[in-house]
Amino acid sequence: MPKLNHKKSKELFKKAKRLIPGGVNSPVRAFSAVGGNPLFIDSAKGSKIYDVDGNEYIDYVLSWGPMILGHSHPGVVKALKKAAEKGTSFGAPTPLEIELATMVRKAYPSMEVMRMVNSGTEATMSAIRAARGFTGRDKIIKFEGCYHGHADGLLVKAGSGAATFGVPTSPGVPRDYARNTLTLPFNDLQAFKKMCERTGKNIACVILEPVVGNSGCILPKPGYLEGLRKITSKYGIVLIFDEVMTGFRVSFGGAQRAFRIKPDMTCLGKVIGGGLPVGAYGGKKEIMRKIAPDGPVYQAGTLSGNPLAMTAGIETLKILSRPDTYKKLMAKSEALEDAMKNAAKRAGIATKFYRAGSMFCTYFTNQEVYNFTDAAKTDTALFGKFFRKMIEKGVNLAPSAFEAGFMSLAHSQADINKTARAAYETFKEIS
Repeated sequence: MPKLNHKKSKELFKKAKRLIPGGVNSPVRAFSAVGGNPLFIDSAKGSKIYDVDGNEYIDYVLSWGPMILGHSHPGVVKALKKAAEKGTSFGAPTPLEIELATMVRKAYPSMEVMRMVNSGTEATMSAIRAARGFTGRDKIIKFEGCYHGHADGLLVKAGSGAATFGVPTSPGVPRDYARNTLTLPFNDLQAFKKMCERTGKNIACVILEPVVGNSGCILPKPGYLEGLRKITSKYGIVLIFDEVMTGFRVSFGGAQRAFRIKPDMTCLGKVIGGGLPVGAYGGKKEIMRKIAPDGPVYQAGTLSGNPLAMTAGIETLKILSRPDTYKKLMAKSEALEDAMKNAAKRAGIATKFYRAGSMFCTYFTNQEVYNFTDAAKTDTALFGKFFRKMIEKGVNLAPSAFEAGFMSLAHSQADINKTARAAYETFKEIS
């Protein structure tokens, strides 16, 4: 197979590096974890993206998850054009905010009251602030490998030991601020129980991805989420599900519906805006009524609830709520899982393919992955080779061994077959 031409992408990357840190506006896009140069994208349609050199790729990144209908869905595009003609932002309430909030609450009954924001980072940051305001406590618990945006208190790793006070992972984050974040291993209920026994009365909230999508795709062990719910209730700790990635992905009602767990608060991201910049946080009335102007906990945003994002979200959720939509989406996801597992088996290479609804990942290992420590032990160098060869075969995966991939309604059986063939050939070449 002849190598694809990436000349224009390389030229643009050189120009971008003179103007933008690392040449990208989000670090993972730089391909530093997998080698090579990033693709500069010109357009996208359905299951495909097209780079500036005219190359076509089957896309499993899908703007990091939100393009669940596929790119440039005609219904969403039509609604956006109509909305844009009426105005792009008013900095004032619109009926669209109420309509989308009503649709979200129907899918997520635990979000009794919610606030629209502009990103997943804003959603998680604001939810934690609300939990602190509600409980009057300062400390929070997060889990290794779970990413909740780039707010200061969340850019934290564990110190020495399995259950420790956090230390900053980024310059610019005050050490004193990070000390209020406690970090624990995911899927270790005993460590969580011991931490709560030690200092539960000082913990405002626990925030986690119920399926960890920022370490690949790590599923909770049976009973783990149930245990977190029981222990947090005992100590009056607010349980926050960060469903920025799992929202409308694991099921129509996200991970909380799939695993039948009712968190106190939920954070959602780009999927409720059809890929436009948007987020939301919400939960129990008694917590959310602490948010200004109802209460003293301040949070604001000029573009929050803007008509374009609300319109795209409404159209997206209308389509997702149709009968049999999720049956189709899950069937496609299952077909990809079966094809990828079969390709690895036939090629004789050790991989673990994990899937939660329509999100998935491939680890290069023969060991099960239950937490970030396990994920970090997988062969990331081999993943880099896999990624680069898949790109050359016209398949776009997330440029990191620690990021999930996604399926859309636009992907066809032909896409899945081509992906499986490319994977089998690549597995054989790198094994």
